[in-house]
Amino acid sequence: MAAKNSYSYKLTSEQQDTLEALLRSGNYRPIRVEHTRIAVELPTCNISLYKSGTCLVQGKGAAEFVEFTLEPLVLMAAGLGYEDILNPEATAPHMGVDESGKGDFFGPIVIVSAYIDPALAETMRKMDVKDSKQITSDKKALRLGEELRNLLGNRHSVVKIGPSAYNRLYSKMRSVNTLLAWGHARAIENLLEVIPDCPQAISDQFGSKEQVERALMKKGQKIELVQRHKAESDLAVAAASIIAREMFLRSLKQQEEYHKTTMPKGASAGVREWAVELVKKKGPTVLLETAKCHFKTTDQVLAAAGSSREALGPEGQAVSKPFTYRKKSS
Repeated sequence: MAAKNSYSYKLTSEQQDTLEALLRSGNYRPIRVEHTRIAVELPTCNISLYKSGTCLVQGKGAAEFVEFTLEPLVLMAAGLGYEDILNPEATAPHMGVDESGKGDFFGPIVIVSAYIDPALAETMRKMDVKDSKQITSDKKALRLGEELRNLLGNRHSVVKIGPSAYNRLYSKMRSVNTLLAWGHARAIENLLEVIPDCPQAISDQFGSKEQVERALMKKGQKIELVQRHKAESDLAVAAASIIAREMFLRSLKQQEEYHKTTMPKGASAGVREWAVELVKKKGPTVLLETAKCHFKTTDQVLAAAGSSREALGPEGQAVSKPFTYRKKSS
């Protein structure tokens, strides 16, 4: 497992001036990097100070530059290598919960809970674990997700809700947040079967925390639930997000192989075009098996294919997103 070799910091105007003066006066070789105030290279790393105020340090010697130059001379604070001292709660035993596929028309929604303690946190940092949304390569998400599953073993849980099950649940619950609360509760309960004394579960803020608490069964009644914005900054949540993305990608691939067609990610115009061709080829009801049918994309696809939601039958009509009247503020 490679050590982390990329660090990014948002600098104040004063810190930017200090860093620029340091890089211009030191033994650094200037290089051209677009949109930077200054960019230099060392034998073991590159330093780029962008006009936005972001400083990016990359290379096998990045950690050394941050720890011995950037922190003491520019940031005026010690952080690298002191994370556990500065924020011991970050690596204390707890689980993180996150999901993938919520915004994708095709494929399942996958909800994962992942456990960390100080030893696991140290290993995850060496693996450069971060929010899956920052991992732009599917190949990297697949590799890192598998590595995390191997590291955690039974200290993680995967709840996968395929399109057919998703559509059935949505037709009963009528709310994505209620469905997510149910899935989060299941992922928490499953992990508590293995680690019954886990004290806390952290997740992103997607709805009412009470929804998750109500969905928890006996084993989960005593765990502390914490919902916060940008929860992916928590290492356990970041690990859960990567595994969830990995399992979503693998499930989507299986779905593609079964139906012998490409099913792109997201819910863009390109996705709608693919869906229209799929409906023309296999009929409207194929969406019940492959897609989240409460998306307005469903009606757009059916209309473009010369059909309507009635062609999905009673089940498909039950999944349609209900109209919610919101009174305009005066």
